[in-house]
Order: sequence, then C-alpha cells, then structure tokens
Amino acid sequence: MSKVNIAIFVSGSGSNCENLIRYFEGSDRVSTPLVISNRADAYALVRANKLGVPSVVVTKPELNDPDVMLPLLRKYDIQFIVLAGFLPLIPDFLIEAFPRKIVNLHPALLPKYGGKGMWGHHVHEAVKAAGETETGMTVHYVTPVCDGGEIIAQYKCALSPEDTVDDIAAKEHELEMRYFPEIVEKTIFS
Repeated sequence: MSKVNIAIFVSGSGSNCENLIRYFEGSDRVSTPLVISNRADAYALVRANKLGVPSVVVTKPELNDPDVMLPLLRKYDIQFIVLAGFLPLIPDFLIEAFPRKIVNLHPALLPKYGGKGMWGHHVHEAVKAAGETETGMTVHYVTPVCDGGEIIAQYKCALSPEDTVDDIAAKEHELEMRYFPEIVEKTIFS
C-alpha cells in the first residue's frame, strides 16, 4: 500500500506543523513531503527545514492560481491537505480538487468564535470577554464558507474566571498538541 502524502499549510510559528511531521515520521501509511506557507518569515518554515521537509512560500496571487497550486501539489503527489494555522481562505478550485480532503484546525469550539478575523489571540480574547467556562479546539472540513465546514472532532477544556487570555491560549494549545495528529490520521482513513 502506498503512503498518503499530506501537505501542511501554515502561516505562523508552526508548532502544530512540527507536531504533525513528528507524529507521521516512520509511518507506513502517511507521509508529510511538503509544507506550504503564505509568509516567508513564518517560523514553521524553519521547523520544516530542521526536520528535512521541503517547504514552499506562495504569494496570495499564486495561492489563488490553479496553474501554480495544482502542479505544485501534483509534483509532491499530495492527496490530503491540513491547515495548521493557515490564515488565507482556501480558493474554491482547491476545495473542488480535494473534496473532503482538506481539514482545518480552529482554536475554539465552533460554531462559536469562527469566521473572518477569528484566529489566534483574537479567538482567545473573544472567549475571555464572553466569560466562557470552557473552550477547546475544532477540526473541520474546509468549504468555501470560512470555518463553516462539517465538524470532524472537538475537544474541550474548562476555564476559570481567573484565566488570562494567555492561560486560555495555553490550555487550548495543549489540546491541539495532544489530539490534532490523531484526528488527522483518523480522518484520512475514514
């Protein structure tokens, strides 16, 4: 059986990207041959390089150009895409080319705190401002609607009124580190 090749799309520091690459190291079922970022200064690119995974930076026009993206993904025989802190919207042609084969990690319990502008600390600040007693992570399929795809899995953690925004972020990130790679693997083979 040949391995399923996944591309990891990132915009930031890449802790989830590194976690995914390490999780699938030595796997006989999944390989991570490509990291794609929309930012040349994303620390995720340094992480990928240290782990020997090729990375490519794509501009917004390139991301939205099927004549750039589809050949790039074919070159690495990509069959599944994981968004791990990737901020730009995925163009429709990619969603059509990879039906139910693109997943996103969101740092809140969707449908709350999703949509345009809801990423990173913005999400955790909104959770704190609302006085939520719990937060968590959501993995969902990517559709043309921002954060609107079918939910695959959610994991929750309790919050206290004393938790700062940074505390909330740390609790939620712990869930990502623990569960995200496993959810990706299960989703690939479901």
